[in-house]
Amino acid sequence: MSPGLMDIFFLWAHRGASASAPENTMAAFRAAESAGADGIEFDVRLSRDGVPVVIHDNTVDRTTDGHGRVNRMSVSELQGLDAGRWFGSRFAGERLPTVEEVLLWAGEGLRLNLEIKDPDAGAPVLELLRSYPRSRALISSFDHEILFRMRRADPLLPLAFLLDSPFWRLPLKRAAACGAESLNPRQDRVSRAMIAASHRLGLAVTPYTVDDPGRLDDLLRLGVNGVFSNLPDEIVARRHR
Repeated sequence: MSPGLMDIFFLWAHRGASASAPENTMAAFRAAESAGADGIEFDVRLSRDGVPVVIHDNTVDRTTDGHGRVNRMSVSELQGLDAGRWFGSRFAGERLPTVEEVLLWAGEGLRLNLEIKDPDAGAPVLELLRSYPRSRALISSFDHEILFRMRRADPLLPLAFLLDSPFWRLPLKRAAACGAESLNPRQDRVSRAMIAASHRLGLAVTPYTVDDPGRLDDLLRLGVNGVFSNLPDEIVARRHR
């Protein structure tokens, strides 16, 4: 776990500032930075030609003007799609970014949470991160076997275990055994017992996805170490009241 992680509140912009800009695009990432988010979470899949690209779904249908599976399209085909117009006409022309483009943009500034969606994306992402050693990257996944494989390949890689199950004790033990820095549960799965057990094992607890101010207050009283939100500007304002 990073030094001091338990002592700060960390705000992840979920897929960027995805309530005000099209998710997983540079527009959403820039908006998150402007809003004061501490880091940006985004989803990673592989193109047909093995390039890590930023998109949540396994098809392009929901968030672009295209159709088809991500892994059956080349990176050039994927980046030829419009990933913004569906959200609003002023975002027309937004492209699906590659992970490398996001790393270049963020530099040593914002922390980046790369959620691995494609089991085959782990090795290409690790190879890419080796070319950007100063990037502040964290790898997360619901597929914990991916995280164990990545840990074996890189003993120092920052990791986070995502969790949507009500059964958290075994995943927490596995996260600790893997040397993860945090457990990131669905916000309605969080309990005081989970937080206490996580903290005893040295893991932060950062739930997703928290957009309701009242729920944020409840989670803060329970002792979470941060949240993921689609509304980073509102969370920042709430925290600085």
